[in-house]
Amino acid sequence: MPEPMSHTRHPVFALTLLAAFALSACGGGDGPTPAPAPQFLTLDGKQPQVIAHRGYSGLYPEQTQMAYEKAIDAGADMIELDMHMTRDCQLVARHNAWLSDSTNIADVAKSNSYVAARKRNTPGVWVDVKYPATPDNGPARYLSDRIDPNNQKSVLQALVVDGEDHTGDWSISDFSLHELRTLLGGTTLDNRADRPMEWNGKLPLISAQDVIDIAVAKGKAAGRTIAVYAETKNPYWNNQQAIANSCGTGEHPFEDAVMALLEKNRLNTKDAPIYIQSFDPDSLKYLRKAGMRAKGVQLIDGNDYNFRDGSVGYITADEWTFISGRPYSWTLAGDARSFAVMQTPAGLAEIKTYADGIGPWKPQVLAHSVVPYKDGAGLKDVNTLKDTGLIANAHKAGLVVHSFTFRSEASRLAGIFKGDPAQEYLAYYRLGIDGVFTDFTAAGVKAREAYIAELKKP
Repeated sequence: MPEPMSHTRHPVFALTLLAAFALSACGGGDGPTPAPAPQFLTLDGKQPQVIAHRGYSGLYPEQTQMAYEKAIDAGADMIELDMHMTRDCQLVARHNAWLSDSTNIADVAKSNSYVAARKRNTPGVWVDVKYPATPDNGPARYLSDRIDPNNQKSVLQALVVDGEDHTGDWSISDFSLHELRTLLGGTTLDNRADRPMEWNGKLPLISAQDVIDIAVAKGKAAGRTIAVYAETKNPYWNNQQAIANSCGTGEHPFEDAVMALLEKNRLNTKDAPIYIQSFDPDSLKYLRKAGMRAKGVQLIDGNDYNFRDGSVGYITADEWTFISGRPYSWTLAGDARSFAVMQTPAGLAEIKTYADGIGPWKPQVLAHSVVPYKDGAGLKDVNTLKDTGLIANAHKAGLVVHSFTFRSEASRLAGIFKGDPAQEYLAYYRLGIDGVFTDFTAAGVKAREAYIAELKKP
């Protein structure tokens, strides 16, 4: 496995040891010379942060109290959540706007007619893109929930989230926070066939405020600060749903609720233990204009790997998935660019004007390829990793880099790691990553301990 930055570390250690030897020769100490402090390659020179992605989601139903508490017990520095807005204008912790894949709502609906009746079965409508309809820009149309452009409340009929169709599912915005808490239970979402199922449906959904309260209480008990890492999920969709549900005034009731959450908890300061993340720059820019002083992170998505050359694919020919290759606000505005532009020096400089960091997908940091390439090659065949320079360029722009998502299942690991998740963490720690989003907190913490031990070796 490559160690791209090893040549940077050793001279530092050599100088440190030389200085220690000189002090010893001059009678500068009576006991053994202490080991030099690790020289991290992070932006602030401190150890990389382990971010519990939706809590300890590899072992427990995600974004539940148990998942967050177990993650903190396992050593997480930060706990991550996704925020959506409920029918009664509250911020709830849940990954998707549709409920069937991360809750037990389908089972509940079998015996609860109120829940069953809330299913959205109205199909969306097709809308033409505003940018040039060329193959490089993707399909010429996308799906929308604006059934009637003249009726704001028409968005409450279909379930189309940022161009993604979920007709026949339940919308989180059709339930109050109390209903979500009392009627439903959270479940495992990713890699569910490989993860424990015993707690599925048995743990209630919780609010964004609950997550902050958990971080404060557990941090106090542990004697350390636990940061919160909250995402404004699908901000355009959440704002449109919130407006239709009469949540506040103006065009951004979703972000306004986030601002209120920050102020209520005295977290709206530069040094507060919280990050606000989003895939959509418009959401972060609005928050800045609204007075957000807390740290912000621009997430950077991608659609696919190209194992021939290690590049990441963004725009596809699929009408159902291409939309995620660019921020949804760009699609609405007729901006044909993709997330790729955010990784250029100019793109990073632009991000620095409204955010403090970036959250790229892992292959945007370390390019994954198969050399020599063979037809049908997949993630399991990856035998070559190459530093894209994204971390160095982001650090040069003054941005931290937190990459997603680290998982321990063999099916989620590149072949070069030979089934050992620790080797994947080490590859990114050695590059100077500032933080890792992980479903398996203990694995990230243990790998960091191994990395620190590695750095302490002369």
